[in-house]
This record gives sequence, C-alpha cells and structure tokens, in this order.
Amino acid sequence: MSATSDYKISFTTFHNVIDNELTETATTRHTVCPSNEEPLWESPVSTDEDVNHAVDAANRAFRSWSKLSQDTRAEYLIKFADAVEANKQDFIDLLGKEVGKPPQAAAYEMLFVTGLAREIPKLRLKEEKPVDDADRTAIVRYVPLGVGVGIVPWNFPLVLGFGKLLSALLAGNTFIWKPSPYSPYSALKLAELGTKVFPPGVFQALSGEDTLGPLLTAHPGVAKISFTGSVETGKKVMAACASTLKRITLELGGNDAAIVCEDVDIDSVVAKVAFLAFVHVGQICMNIKRIYVHESIYDKFLTALVVTTKQFKIGDHTDPEAVFGPVQNRMQHEKLQKFYSQISKEGWKTALGGEPGPTQEKGFFMPPTIIDNPPEDSSIVVDEPFGPIVPVLKWSNEEDVIKRANASKLGLGASVWSKDVSRAQKMAEQLEAGSIWVNTHFELAPNVPFGGHKESGLGMEWGQVGLEGWCNPQAYWVKH
Repeated sequence: MSATSDYKISFTTFHNVIDNELTETATTRHTVCPSNEEPLWESPVSTDEDVNHAVDAANRAFRSWSKLSQDTRAEYLIKFADAVEANKQDFIDLLGKEVGKPPQAAAYEMLFVTGLAREIPKLRLKEEKPVDDADRTAIVRYVPLGVGVGIVPWNFPLVLGFGKLLSALLAGNTFIWKPSPYSPYSALKLAELGTKVFPPGVFQALSGEDTLGPLLTAHPGVAKISFTGSVETGKKVMAACASTLKRITLELGGNDAAIVCEDVDIDSVVAKVAFLAFVHVGQICMNIKRIYVHESIYDKFLTALVVTTKQFKIGDHTDPEAVFGPVQNRMQHEKLQKFYSQISKEGWKTALGGEPGPTQEKGFFMPPTIIDNPPEDSSIVVDEPFGPIVPVLKWSNEEDVIKRANASKLGLGASVWSKDVSRAQKMAEQLEAGSIWVNTHFELAPNVPFGGHKESGLGMEWGQVGLEGWCNPQAYWVKH
C-alpha cells in the first residue's frame, strides 16, 4: 500500500482489536464529551477471556516479529506513520470530542504524535564489545522481552501511548494498548489502523472498565507493563507486577517547580510560564505547578501573569481560538471542585479566579486561578491539583529556593529562568527531577528520554534509554 486513501478508516464505530480482528464484547459502555456532557459512542468492555486471547495472540506473534531485523521492523513503523497521517484530521476531531481539547490543543497533540512516528523508527539498539581480544569476545546486547502492555492515561491518550508502542515494537516486542476508560476511542482507532500494516497479534488494543488493568498486570503471559498515570495507581501497578517479576516503567505525577530569577525579561518569561502552567487546563504531568519568583520582581511578575492568563480564551472543542477547554472527566472535575473549595477555608489570596459558583451550563469547565504567595506547607504547593490552578511564591535566597523546589516527594521536571545561563545551569543541576530545563519547560523530543525521579516514576520513555527499556540486556561471551 502506498496511497493514503488505502489507509482511511471510519471514525464512527469502535471495537477491540485482537489478532487483527475487530471484535465485539457482550457489554459496552460510553463516555461523554467533556465540553457538553453529551454521550459519545459505545466502546467495548473487555473480559478475562478477551485478555487471554490477546495475550496468546501477542505471544504467538512475538516469535516471528522478534526475529525480524530492526530495519524491517522500522519499515513497518514508517508505514504505520503514513497510515496515521492519512487520518490526521479525524484524530484531531476525535481528540476534541473525547478529551475536550480545542482544535489547536488537539492539533498540538497530533504534532507530537507525528514527530514520534517519524523519529523513533530512526533509533537502533546497539551492541557493545567491552572485551574483544585474541582469546575471547564479550558482547552486551539488548534482546526483546515479549508481550508489552501500555496502560495509557486520559490527558494525552494518543501521544503518551504512541511513544510506548513504537519503542516496544521497534525493539522486537508485541504490544497491547489499554486506554483509560475515560478516553478509549483514539487508541481503538489506532489499533484498527494497525490491522492494515502489522502482522496479526503485533499491535492490539483492549478497552474496558477499571478492572481491565489488574487483569493485564497479573497476567503471566505479559512481560512488561509501561504505565502512565497517578502515583497512587502506579504503586498498585508495581505491586501487581511483583508476583511475576514483570519489567515495569512508571511515568507518574509531577509537581514541577519553575524558579524565576530577578534578571529575567518579565514580559517574555511571563508569556512562556503562563502557557506552560495552563496548557491543556493544567492537565499535564509536566505542567509548571509551582512558580517561585524572586521577591524583587514578584509584584510586577504576578501582575503580568494575571494579565497574560486573562487573555487565554475559554472555549469548547469546536472553538478554534480557545486555549482553555474543559477538564476531561467528571471525576477530575469533582476533585478540582473540592480542591478549589480550600481557597476560602485556608484563606488563600487569589490574584485571579477563585472558587467556581453554581452554574446551569454544561461541560466540565473550571476557572483559571492564580494563588498569591500561599504558605509553603499548603496543599496548593504540596499536592498536584491537575487543573488550571497554580501558586506563585516569593524567594530571595538561591540555596533556600532550591531546597523548597526539591522538598516535594515528586520529581518529574523543574526549570530555572535567568538571563545568566551559567548561573541558571548551576541552579538547575541541583534540582531533583527526571527532566531539568533552563529558560524553558516541558521541552521534549522523540530522541530524548523523559521520566521521573522519586515518586514521579521508575525508568524512562522515548529516546535510546526508552528503547533499551523494552529489552533485557544480555552478556554474550564467545571463546575463540
């Protein structure tokens, strides 16, 4: 196949994909559009039997898929990238309905997806020879694990699974995608596209209720779980994998700090920090969640941050000018309402927004809110709200602010902002996080790994490190 029309599919029905067959289940469920709470399509509710069929098919496929060369597997991935791009606008529209993303936010996710689709297939597992003399050779090589499972969250239901999928397949594994019950549709369509490209059993997708994840984490035929989600659930996944010693990668929550130094160009940095704090309504693990601003520029910075944030338009998934969409699901919306209720109870000072009042409007919208210099031990500083609310805090001493930034149990990302790049680098290198940035934040690339330190996770995704994470390293000795 070469013509893009060969890859076009319908986006109106949704099935599990098992062994390259679109399969139905006795029970179905549906989610709602976060913008208007209208019901979306029916989707499968997988059973233990569906899991067994998928794992069996994946293990059968692994025997032949793992024997292909990396170049051949990469050719399959490139064809799959063509198939995804042939349906790009349909995926953008689907993300709007499924996740509530306004068009520019959905297009932003697809930009990430196409970047991964084109760049990850260029990576290769490499052999090393730490010993190579007349008497003997020792090779360190990377061999695929078997059946991999990706458990994918609702906030970036395509891109966060896509990086897992491509790395797993390129390394020689087969892959089962388990989407969130809140956003099952895009994953099922990706797997349906996969039936046009991959051999049976190589890429499958199962959707269902919260009971589906434990069926996969406990299954003895699964070799690795790659999970992205909350710290609480990640700990349960890790415990479940212990009984079979499955390999795991955990990419969990974040409470990213941004430290803004006194020498910055305020207008320029505010524009970036505001976007990085509020993009996708704060529903990104790598959003800026705590903004530490030097006391000498604090008032000016806070005023500019409020002005900038007010300019972000609130709208639904059909509004091309909207920056703020809705929160993705009712559960998270209710959690945020409880979180916002602390504003008056704790006496937090708001620079913008505040507790939402009663409304008859449909949709899971929350007001963008900025908290002015709350106590360091308050929940807005300590906990990850995962919504459009952020604290701004004063600092005066470098050593102290680094200590405060590192005080969190989480360690996903952190950044330092300064015109003095050398100074900023010295500060950033003391931050305890899986990704550190200078004069930027949430900067990612397909060939650069990302993941968390401390309770933000275990292992990394993407890049060479992510690719090797889908393998067992093997020492291979040859006596001459």
